[in-house]
This record gives sequence, C-alpha cells and structure tokens, in this order.
Amino acid sequence: MNVLITGGAGFIGSHLAHRLIGTNGVTVLDDLSTGSRDNLAGLSGHPSFRFVQGSVLDSGVVDRLVAKSDLVVHLAAAVGVRRILREPIEAMRTNVQGTETVLDACNRHRRKVLIASTSEVYGKNPLQPLCETGDSVFGSSAIRRWSYATAKKLDEFMALAYHDAYGLPVIVTRFFNIVGPRQTGRYGMVLPNFIRAALAGSPIRVFGDGLQTRYFTSIADCLNAVAALLDEPLAEGQIFNIGGALEISIADLARRVKALTGSSSTMQFVPYEEAYPEGSFEDMRSRVPCICKIKALTGWQPRIALDQIVTETAQYELRRIPALQLAGLSERLSDPTPAANPRAPVRQRVGPSAIV
Repeated sequence: MNVLITGGAGFIGSHLAHRLIGTNGVTVLDDLSTGSRDNLAGLSGHPSFRFVQGSVLDSGVVDRLVAKSDLVVHLAAAVGVRRILREPIEAMRTNVQGTETVLDACNRHRRKVLIASTSEVYGKNPLQPLCETGDSVFGSSAIRRWSYATAKKLDEFMALAYHDAYGLPVIVTRFFNIVGPRQTGRYGMVLPNFIRAALAGSPIRVFGDGLQTRYFTSIADCLNAVAALLDEPLAEGQIFNIGGALEISIADLARRVKALTGSSSTMQFVPYEEAYPEGSFEDMRSRVPCICKIKALTGWQPRIALDQIVTETAQYELRRIPALQLAGLSERLSDPTPAANPRAPVRQRVGPSAIV
C-alpha cells in the first residue's frame, strides 16, 4: 500500500512515516514551515520513501500525489498558540483551504483519508469529560485563539460532508495533547519547553497560575490509535477522541519534569498577558477526553505512563545537546523514578474517560 502523509515532516507525521515504512510505500508532503527534514533523516535513501517539499494549498501537487496513493493521512496544519496569534490569516488559510484541497483530491480519486483534528474544537465547553457529540463553545471572534478551533471545526464539517454527499471514506481524529520525542516547543508546546528549560537549568515558565489541567498522550499511543482506526471500516464517517488517561495540572507537570530530570531549575509563574503580548488569548481550566467510542470500536486505550513520556522525551533532547551529556544528566534520566523530590500528584478520572 502507498500512503501519503501531508505534514509528514512534523512531529506526528514523521513518527507515522517511520512506523509505516516497513510494510508500505510512504510519501511525505511538507512545506517545512514547521516540520523539519531532520525528523525524516532515518528514512532518506529508503527505496519505499519519497519526500516532496510543497504545500497542501497547491492543488496540482496534491492531486498528483493523491492519485499515486492508496491512503491519505492529512496532518498538515498551522499549529501552536504562538503561530496562530502571530500569523492568523496564513494559519486559517492552511487549515481550511488545505483540508478542502486534500478532500477534493481524495474524492476525485476515491482514496480513503484520515483528517487530523484537535481537542481545541471543544473550546470552553465546561461539561467534562468531553464526548465526540459534545458542543463546541467558542469565545469571541475578537479573541484570536478561537480562529484555530473554528478552522479545525470547519475541517470536520467538510470531511463529514464529503462522506455524506459522496460516500468518501473519511475518518476524523481529535488529538488531545500528543507529546513525545521530536516535538518542537517553538510555537508554545508546553512539555518540550519545560524539558528544555529543565535540562538547561533555566527557569521553567508556567503560564497563569498553573492550576489548569490537561491530559497528555504519548506519540506511540497516538500512532496505535490511528492504526486501529485505519484498519476498522466502521470508523469511516465518524469522529474519534484520542487522549491520555491521566489528568495533571500544568504546575504539577513542571514539578514532574524538574524531578525526573534532576534539574535545579526554578519555576517561574508568568501572567498570560506577559506570556502572550500579542493578546487575543484565552485559556481553559480543564479539558478531559472521553475515549469510550474508540475503545468500544477498536479496543484501543493509552498505555504509556506520563513518567515514561517525560523521560523518553528528555533523553531525546539530551542527545541533541552534547554538553548536557557531559554534565551527567543522561545517567539521571536512565531511571524514571527519582530518588529525591516527591512525585507531583497526578489525578486519575473516575467515569467514562477513566482507564483501568
């Protein structure tokens, strides 16, 4: 099978490309605006791999690549709070027009496609846990952050419309904070920023009061979920949450990173108006995924613990900073349970989203 991955030089896309290359031909389309060829270094020269530098906004390129593929995984998107705030027009154009271009080509050539969406589409919905049928509660259009959530929700509407109107085999996934090695902190991703600060001994900057909570999902668990959905015909025409099992506050996440890396970093609490001088930002106190739907259909559930995610990501970052290896941090990271520093509390939800 030949698989086209748009945005395949990015964090999730590059991991998916490495996973699929063993039994499939893989083509990656990426404009390298946020992705990196370094993420695909292990695939260069592989006879079943092809990289194409280009944009999902280029309908001619997309059409030619889709025509040569059997399956399309559409991951190309403008992501990250900082990029959305700084480049709102380009972000909306990529997220909406790019998805329409991919859907149109897949429909023309009758190719199955997975469209990656996000937990952001739930907005400020206060009802927890968040099920796929839950409402989207967006803030004012004057708050630029909500442009990303609105664009991704429109992507979902288009995907389901192509399925309903044309019978296009479409699957939509809503990712909840996918994390792991290769994720960049350049556009505000919290875990890599915390880890890099901890390894460097710099202050770990926590935005707001740090009491806002999130669920973090290992990239490996995410790929297992995507693979399970792609193998299940009954998943077509539906939306699925993909999220982790444990809830943690952002402040406790910073403490966990500090403990697991043995870092001497201090924690610095930064007001939102200072963290995002561009303005147009609004945060949510909690966002809890319900994963009952995907679990019932495929049996998938997250299995990788937060400590392992943090440790593996820190080890990856350490390999990229030789000076820190000399400081002996690599040995400290070999044991995910620190001898000193108490473990930061992690709360496990009881209810539909709990994993037992």
